[in-house]
Amino acid sequence: MTLTRPFIQWFCLSSTLLWLAACSSQYVAHDTQTPQVANAGRYSMDQDRAPTRTLTADQIREVSPRMEPLSRHGNPSSYTVNGQQYQVMASAAGYREEGLASWYGAKFHGHTTSNGEVFDMYEISAAHKSLPLPTWVRVTNLENGISIVARVNDRGPFHPGRIIDMSYAAAVKLDFVHKGTARVRVETLQGAELDQPAYFVQLGAFSQRQGAETLQQRVSNEVSERVQIDQGDFYRVRVGPVRYERALELQQHLTDQELGKPMLVIAN
Repeated sequence: MTLTRPFIQWFCLSSTLLWLAACSSQYVAHDTQTPQVANAGRYSMDQDRAPTRTLTADQIREVSPRMEPLSRHGNPSSYTVNGQQYQVMASAAGYREEGLASWYGAKFHGHTTSNGEVFDMYEISAAHKSLPLPTWVRVTNLENGISIVARVNDRGPFHPGRIIDMSYAAAVKLDFVHKGTARVRVETLQGAELDQPAYFVQLGAFSQRQGAETLQQRVSNEVSERVQIDQGDFYRVRVGPVRYERALELQQHLTDQELGKPMLVIAN
């Protein structure tokens, strides 16, 4: 078949428009009730469901809240899902709200959450439309008095009247997985309620030790803390370990001195 020039031009234009449409998704976020969301095409299931391997409450590992920096992803000032704009809170301090909770599971298992982590429905976690990611919260089922601690690392639920989406494991722990929804109270954890692990401020990773030693020497002239080189697959230059508040100070100071791109790493 001979292709005419008008047909070729039309085909190219159509292909371009389809490519642009495919690249126009607004935000990575889940919605357990409305499959037609920005990233719904990446899920193999149309509807969410419980896993085939069910858990009991005593099989679920509880999580310990800890102080940690905000994620690099998932914290825009605002985002849009299904034509509605949502504002992300600048701080989680003092947040307390009562409302309806739902849960999500197998459809989203193994996919990335809004802050770039991998969703594991067998672990306790939660999704919220506006809290900064991550935020540690205490969720209490007001219908039975059960309370758990959960880490918010995802966005949702995008359904009217619901304030938080719990992972399958969290819903089992709160004893509303069979009911589907429950009235809950959500409160952010602050200050002494959060464990404060030690952190390293990491400034760079090098394939050759010489580059790491050069940066180590330069950073040592800027801080009083120990500057060390950790060797693994790469030579990593790190300051610390120090407490979270000091880690934030060092991160800002070293950024101002144009010493690499400091990032906080929890000390094991």
